[in-house]
Amino acid sequence: MQTAGSPTQAERTSPFALANPEHYRRWREAKLAAYPQDVAELIVEVDDPMALRARETDALLARCRKANMVVYRTDAAAVAGKEIPRAMGARFGLHRLDPNMLADDDGITSLQVVAGKSTRGYIPYTNKRLLWHTDGYYNPPDRRIRAMMLHCAVPAPHGGTNRLLDHELVYILLRDENPDFVRALMAPDAMTIPANTETVTDTRPAQSGPVFSIEPSGDLHMRYTARTRSIEWKSDPLTNEAVACLESFLANDSPHIFEITLAGGEGLLCNNVLHSRTEFDDDPASPSRRLVYRARYYDRIAGTNVNEIYE
Repeated sequence: MQTAGSPTQAERTSPFALANPEHYRRWREAKLAAYPQDVAELIVEVDDPMALRARETDALLARCRKANMVVYRTDAAAVAGKEIPRAMGARFGLHRLDPNMLADDDGITSLQVVAGKSTRGYIPYTNKRLLWHTDGYYNPPDRRIRAMMLHCAVPAPHGGTNRLLDHELVYILLRDENPDFVRALMAPDAMTIPANTETVTDTRPAQSGPVFSIEPSGDLHMRYTARTRSIEWKSDPLTNEAVACLESFLANDSPHIFEITLAGGEGLLCNNVLHSRTEFDDDPASPSRRLVYRARYYDRIAGTNVNEIYE
């Protein structure tokens, strides 16, 4: 009988558990086989994102099952409003939105340059670059972000390029380099996000947790930020080495790091992969400033669990 806090059967047999080297070997081989080599392989054209056809759904899901992400492209005339990300999220089993403190009332965030938020240090609401991160890295475990969507309603005139990296490939790199790196980053106190006490409404306690963790389903979750002002790493040599290895990989031009500048009507659907954004030009006086809708979910994309894909 499973007791509270004990690992599930899926966790015990997960390829991400260090105790399962043979399962990891088989999963790794299947994962890397025919893995996309260009961002174009991740793009799927859809006629009507509000009413996906079966072949479109299959194509979107296939890319998520292989790379944990897909970029969809649709007619720019149909980009207004939040209906597209909401409908597409629901189509793939994403229903539990994270109502974070800066989200709109409906739980979906309008990412746009906002003076009041940008002056308080919230980088997503500026035109500055965003360093590598996964969404919700400061959330407590009961509000873990497993999937997210970005839908571009209005692109910037210049800039705003996203870099994307499947977190499972980062795991492979670190485990192949030194399994103890993974062990260190799985420690419950590996990474701490300091408390936010800037204002009464935005107060948030310090949040410690692992970088890598195994979900009850056996899937891999990653929480990470490359920011230095908002992070404290566990002070031990092995963790320092693991973080340095990870940072080195993110700084290099790996063929598995994809770049895309979302155009109007394009969006990203993913299992909270690592991503970043370059700075962009924006005219605050223009009625058509860069606008991207972001939806964060506690759910994982349906049909992408590791036990549904790999034996």
